[in-house]
Amino acid sequence: QVQLVESGGGLVQAGGSLRLSCAASGSIFSIDSMGWYRQAPGKQRELVAAITGGGSTNYAASVKGRFTISRDNAKNTVFLQMNSVKFEDTAVYYCHVYYRWSSYWGQGTQVTVSS
Repeated sequence: QVQLVESGGGLVQAGGSLRLSCAASGSIFSIDSMGWYRQAPGKQRELVAAITGGGSTNYAASVKGRFTISRDNAKNTVFLQMNSVKFEDTAVYYCHVYYRWSSYWGQGTQVTVSS
């Protein structure tokens, strides 16, 4: 079983920066994929960014060049550095981990971008 604890959400002005963190705990050995999804009101949950254990990354087109995903394998933690945020980045952000053929989700952290 994997537990995920997210932190770092909040209110930020357009053009500003925010950093999200997600720490995984439990009986874990070598997590496969870690990533971030988001869900805005009235919209489906969408992939923001993901990173494999080897460091390969994948980004949504809407955040490429502005967001950076990274991970600390020793601490089973994934980060999302959000720069040049836009109003449309407002959403609940969910941490996701794929481990031993199962998906695990965090509780979600609200990110609100003010104009």
